[in-house]
Amino acid sequence: MDAQIDLWIKIAYTALLAVIVPTYAVWWGWKNFLWFSDIALITTGVALWLESPLLASMMALAVLVPELVWCASYFGRLLFGIRVTDLAGYMFDPRKPLLVRALSLFHVVLPVVLLWMLHELGYDRRALVYQTLLAWIVLRFVLETPWSLEPGTLAAGVAVSVALAVGVGLGTTFRLLGVKPLAVMRRE
Repeated sequence: MDAQIDLWIKIAYTALLAVIVPTYAVWWGWKNFLWFSDIALITTGVALWLESPLLASMMALAVLVPELVWCASYFGRLLFGIRVTDLAGYMFDPRKPLLVRALSLFHVVLPVVLLWMLHELGYDRRALVYQTLLAWIVLRFVLETPWSLEPGTLAAGVAVSVALAVGVGLGTTFRLLGVKPLAVMRRE
């Protein structure tokens, strides 16, 4: 199998991890790596080297929306002085070392890398089941978070997910839906 991801990308991402992981371990402590963003940061490095659509898909499902909210929070405050959320509030705390805050810009890079990996490797349909299982294990057994079934929240989550999937699906294929099938098949 030919490598789909260039070696320089793998090395660059690994070098980024080689700086972030020890710095975060010293400053924030090892428990910081239980945040889903940090789990995704490290797992994405593994996914790059293994060229694993499953791992990339799992991490995209886990953190793509929260990372985009982080970016909106950060850039909203940086560029316009608007507090969207306080998710990136620590980025503006001068008591935190500049290096630690600069390394936290991985939250900007991670969604781009994950979307690019999905484009290059494809989406693995098993990801939803495996990511749900991983999240449950981390929340239930590692963080010992109590769990209860919330039907309303579950229904809302399913409805939003279906709406997003249909919206993205239609948005990305809208042009093709208006083309006669024969014209599309001849180009292939």
